[in-house]
Amino acid sequence: MTPVTLDPPLALILDLDGTLIDTLGDFVAVLDRVLADLGLPPVSRDFVEHTIGRGSEHLLRKTLAEVGGDAALFERAWTLYQAHYEALNGTHAAVYPGVVAGLDALRARGLPLAVLTNKPAAPARDLLRRKGLDGYFRHVFGGDDFARKKPDPLPLVKTCEALGTPPAATWMVGDSRNDAEAARAAGCPLVLVTYGYNHGEDIRAVAALQHLDRLDALALPAG
Repeated sequence: MTPVTLDPPLALILDLDGTLIDTLGDFVAVLDRVLADLGLPPVSRDFVEHTIGRGSEHLLRKTLAEVGGDAALFERAWTLYQAHYEALNGTHAAVYPGVVAGLDALRARGLPLAVLTNKPAAPARDLLRRKGLDGYFRHVFGGDDFARKKPDPLPLVKTCEALGTPPAATWMVGDSRNDAEAARAAGCPLVLVTYGYNHGEDIRAVAALQHLDRLDALALPAG
């Protein structure tokens, strides 16, 4: 897709799961342990892939419903989930091809970068550290840093404020309709990667400035 002509961005906000790091294996392993602890059957990898993206609490509630678990189990399941995620965080995850080169190119342009994810902030920051990506970002915000999560625009607006750049000059790079809806509502130009998690839907059907097979294919206007 040919990029739309725009002024160069002043900063970029990037999603984490499905955009920078493939964390599906982590989610599957953690949920397997939680469900086993509760005496419940496991869920399929396909179910997890189609469910992640709206925050860990949403994932866990949907998982309990999928296996017929009582909704009243949520608090116990959430405690187990947090403990298992802390232990496994990054163990079954991998940085996507092209991400490091793409981040290097953005840093060479002198662009301030932020991560904005619906994952809770502490494991998000720990994951970036474990995968050697933490040094690229001025800010890392998680789903518990603001009153609402993506697809609400509030987290993007607040991240733009932290970066000190207006939304219209702050590009959002993500992998799902959650990112797209949040970016549009916040007024941020949108770029989508094609390899992430979008609830089983083809992300190319969602309008964006660019659809990328690799982050290092991102085309920025000259300026």
